[in-house]
Amino acid sequence: MDYVKFQQLLYVVLLFLLVGGCSPVQEEQPLGEDEKNVITVSAAASLTDALAEIKDVFEGAHPQVEVVYNFGSSGSLQQQIIQGAPVDLFFSAAEDKFAELLDRGLVTEYVNVVGNQLVLITSGNHLNSIEDLHRVGTVAIGTPETVPAGMYAKEWLQAAGVWEELENQLVFAQDVRQVLTYVETGNAEAGIVFYTDALSSSAVTIVETAEEGMHTPVKYPLGIVDGSSQREEAMLYYDFLQTEEATAILTKYGFTDLVP
Repeated sequence: MDYVKFQQLLYVVLLFLLVGGCSPVQEEQPLGEDEKNVITVSAAASLTDALAEIKDVFEGAHPQVEVVYNFGSSGSLQQQIIQGAPVDLFFSAAEDKFAELLDRGLVTEYVNVVGNQLVLITSGNHLNSIEDLHRVGTVAIGTPETVPAGMYAKEWLQAAGVWEELENQLVFAQDVRQVLTYVETGNAEAGIVFYTDALSSSAVTIVETAEEGMHTPVKYPLGIVDGSSQREEAMLYYDFLQTEEATAILTKYGFTDLVP
């Protein structure tokens, strides 16, 4: 190769490198039609049915957002958040599960969305009240330390003066839906669940509803987790849960509206 041709080749190579190196950086493109921002909502098990319907309505109004639920007992979900689980919102079945998160700064904004009632259920035994529970073999409740429905159940049993009498008959469940399943399948002869859970099953009968003052009022706070990676989308969901459209769905499933 002669010197002129070598210079020409070198010029082409340098020009190619120069143009390639100076090409403008592409700006971030908006999400495509099939791409979505995903938000994770950790929610009490008793909200399962209502939130499934709310998900469809919310995603219909916000097609670029996908809601993924993580259902469980509020105490277990609280611990997951403390341990750093990637959660955007927390919807608890008890205010006390929010207290530690607030103290730690892990949730800085929340609102009580709905309330609930506590009921005694059975799948066939002829009970008239909570005082009759000594006549059955097993009674299912949620684990009081981690399951709000279990904590309220313990308070109710203590207020009724039957807690100590029933301690050897109690079967503890990991969440309120498991209590419901135990009673539906006959693995427990009676159980204490939320009113909304009892409404979801045709296999159980409500024996008694706890009177006001027999346990801590049941309130469901919703909050945005401080470490949310999708804060804008989380706020959309947070605001939507306080709309008349969302509360109408929740009350349809038996919850009481507490939105200010």
